[in-house]
Amino acid sequence: MKARLGLLIIAAGLLLIISCESKKLDPYKVLGVDRSAGQREIQKAFHKLSLQYHPDKNKNKGAQEKFAEINNAYDILSDEQKRKNYDLFGDEKGNHGFDTETSGDHGGYTYFTSGGPGESGFNFGPGGQGGSKSFSFSFGGDPGFGGQNSFGFGLNDIFSNLFGGGKGGGSQFGGFGSSSRSQYGGRGSDKNILSVNSKFYKKEINDRGMSWLLLFYSPNLQGEQYYESVIEEVAAPLVGALKVGSINCESETSFCKELGVHLGRAPKVYVYSYSKGRSGSLVEYNGDLDVKGLKSFCQDNLPKISKGVNLSQFKVAAEAVTLPKVMLLSTKKNTPVIWRALSGLYHKRFAFYNAVHDVSDPSVRALGVDSLPAIVGWLSNGEKVILKSGVVVKDLQSAVQDLSGLLENFEKKNKKVASSKTNHPESGDNHIRFLTGSNFHDICGDGSPPVCLIGAFRSSQARDNLQTILQSVSQKSFSRKQTAASGPSTSISYSLLDATKHQSFLNAFEKSGFKSSHKFLVAYKPKRGTFATFQGDITEEAVENFIISILNADVRFTKTKQKPILK
Repeated sequence: MKARLGLLIIAAGLLLIISCESKKLDPYKVLGVDRSAGQREIQKAFHKLSLQYHPDKNKNKGAQEKFAEINNAYDILSDEQKRKNYDLFGDEKGNHGFDTETSGDHGGYTYFTSGGPGESGFNFGPGGQGGSKSFSFSFGGDPGFGGQNSFGFGLNDIFSNLFGGGKGGGSQFGGFGSSSRSQYGGRGSDKNILSVNSKFYKKEINDRGMSWLLLFYSPNLQGEQYYESVIEEVAAPLVGALKVGSINCESETSFCKELGVHLGRAPKVYVYSYSKGRSGSLVEYNGDLDVKGLKSFCQDNLPKISKGVNLSQFKVAAEAVTLPKVMLLSTKKNTPVIWRALSGLYHKRFAFYNAVHDVSDPSVRALGVDSLPAIVGWLSNGEKVILKSGVVVKDLQSAVQDLSGLLENFEKKNKKVASSKTNHPESGDNHIRFLTGSNFHDICGDGSPPVCLIGAFRSSQARDNLQTILQSVSQKSFSRKQTAASGPSTSISYSLLDATKHQSFLNAFEKSGFKSSHKFLVAYKPKRGTFATFQGDITEEAVENFIISILNADVRFTKTKQKPILK
């Protein structure tokens, strides 16, 4: 009996301590919003207060505790179910019988309703007008105090949660159980940010064309919840052009090190960016963590792959790629976000351009475009196609989806044209061949045309540029007149040469082997053993003028050092 009384006293003392510690602050008052406040208002209040009391910025006494209160308040009010539970029961977990000052006059302290016959309840709180405390308790059920009572836990639960072990199982007291959240906000099941691991990153993010806003964190760091909130608000209007994810550097330690991410006292934010070209890379955000600053940073780091051109000077054949080409014509000075997003997603399948013009511009009318914005494409055979004029969009996400469909259909048409061209080659449509030891005699030997024009390159970009230009020029007929007529010329053969693989061949023309040039032309007359070179700005017009000058004997040819042999 004495032992039972002693346990009751101990239990009462522990419950008194717990109840005092469970005093809750009103989350509405913490954030300074009304009970009728919408999510937008709650989010704004949270952002403002989080910036004000963030431990990295506010070193005043109590700032860290205030920051924790702000995060916990937002955790409740930003989740509709938790908010509903709090409004109904005063507890975000929905534990019936638990009250605070928001749902009953109990001074903000724990209050449990009484159970039925054979069971007991207890309450702590101000008693009457005088403000004196009242206290009552009793236990029912199993005499050994191991059973469950009317408020959902047994005595063993208390000892289990405070000291570990016991037979009572988990407690429903938030803050003492093993599942309690960090004071800075844990990662709940209601999280909207995609969790990213190394496998997903390498498969879905790395060099896939989509920009990503990534949060690198560790569960023990402060302010994670605030970072997530800012990131979600920034990403919302950029859906379609930007995706978001988070990487746990505690569980992905080696991967974070591989990426060069080293966390300090707070999480870090990066954008997987294509702002510097066709290859993506991680760029760290070092500004203040606010929506305006981070949003501007994200927009700056969207793909910058589309090439700005002046339509009146744009020549399709002179461009350095063999991919089908698409151009956005608009009056916007800066490249629209939609076009930048598409250029990232399809950067391996199309060459992207953008031009700023008014619809009354003659060069726009010459394309057959009657309203802007408009998207014009050129198939790999040079045929022009107006994909869409007078483009109207509803929002970024739907616009990216709609225009993606447009590009997909254009690509199908291009493949169909290319297939038709392969199966039914047109007369005189000769592909520019690469010069090899086996075909050298046919292209540049004694029995070949009088002039062998070799396009030499040292990079893939230079190769594509030369191939496009020579393909177009080879379809024209040249004479001693200062013009180029349609139809292939029979006095000149055309070929390409990888200068990085055939340096000894080039040394036959020049001692240095043209090592300083990444692309150049060599005009070789095999019967005379002489050559001339062109190393200026190689455009279609420049090549035509070079050929005409050769035919008019206006170009000086030099004797080769030795007979060029290609192995």
